Amino acid sequence: MSTHQPALQAPASPLAQPSGTTFAVILSLSFCHLLNDMMQSLVPALYPILKESYALDFAQIGLITLAFQVTASLLQPLVGIYTDKRPMPYSLPIGMSSTLVGLLLMAHANSYTVILLAAALIGVGSSVFHPEASRVARLASGGRYGLAQSLFQVGGNTGSAIGPLLAAFVVVPHGQASLVWFSAAALLGMLILLQVGHWYARNRVARAPARKAGAAAGHGLSRGQVALAVLVLIALLFSKNVYTASLSSYFTFYLIERFEVSVQAAQVILFVFLGSLAVGLMIGGILGDRVGRLPIIWFSILGALPFTLALPFANLFWTVVLAVTIGLVMSSAFAAILVYAQELLPGRVGLVAGMFFGLSFGLGGLGAAALGELADRTSISTVYMVCAFLPLLGLLTVFLPKLSER
Repeated sequence: MSTHQPALQAPASPLAQPSGTTFAVILSLSFCHLLNDMMQSLVPALYPILKESYALDFAQIGLITLAFQVTASLLQPLVGIYTDKRPMPYSLPIGMSSTLVGLLLMAHANSYTVILLAAALIGVGSSVFHPEASRVARLASGGRYGLAQSLFQVGGNTGSAIGPLLAAFVVVPHGQASLVWFSAAALLGMLILLQVGHWYARNRVARAPARKAGAAAGHGLSRGQVALAVLVLIALLFSKNVYTASLSSYFTFYLIERFEVSVQAAQVILFVFLGSLAVGLMIGGILGDRVGRLPIIWFSILGALPFTLALPFANLFWTVVLAVTIGLVMSSAFAAILVYAQELLPGRVGLVAGMFFGLSFGLGGLGAAALGELADRTSISTVYMVCAFLPLLGLLTVFLPKLSER
């Protein structure tokens, strides 16, 4: 009997049990992701106000998005590589503090240069938060990786959806300075993330055996095959993120220009679209654990094509319906793509999170800046004519090898 006693006592932490999903940690991360992305989404929601107050053109609006995305895209993979070797449990509240500083700076900005600096600081906060938060979510998943990543990400998408709504009913009536009121959300997030950091510091040793086992398990692919698969995944996220950026950054202008709706009505419609991203993400994460990653990826990218092609020709009602449908379909692949990439690069959770939260969103930022230039040269409607063909990049999924999913 005594020889079996250590085995009975070994799983002292829930992380030592592969089937044990620590929902309290995942939901805490999801809530903080909501707060983080809610504050970040206030920036594009402010674009109509900033455009009028500072006499900005669409190219300058695109550069604000670029300032945010570039800092996130350049730093996130570097943060991920560093924390793969040296995990930093308390980097999470530090990242949130950068977002707080950027938000306060944006509230008091009195020039276009300060606006760009504030957006860049918010991007830095994102670059620090996402890789380590994604690692902790996977650590707490108990093997239900798609569910954990979708729960984590759905918080971010929900926050992105709430941001424009708050902007419509708080920031638009009370002005740019009202951003200061949202500093309370950042402080709350920092307190919660401090507790998550305590949990991670106590339990991260338990991930070492699992990491070594995952790295040793392998998938039988050569480095060249892995590199090609990663490039394909980045291209797929590029198509999704550029289209999403076209809606989150310019959809309000499109609705106002084409259908003559009010700013508040346009913000409410944007909220509905961003809400559909959260719902689609959750559905995709759950189905990915059940039916596999590749079928979800195929459906998500190519499945949006008929709706993106129809959007530029729809009336107001069908524009809203099509935008919601596009959001549901396109967002369903994110968790599947992220988990698939983690299986391609076992033991490199931080790098994968940095690449796919950072680099791909950075590419989306470049796309947003280019779309702003296109809108200035032609019209905002032309943007959606061009973006309608982006889902065709989903055909690249044919180059993704089938992995044995544990």
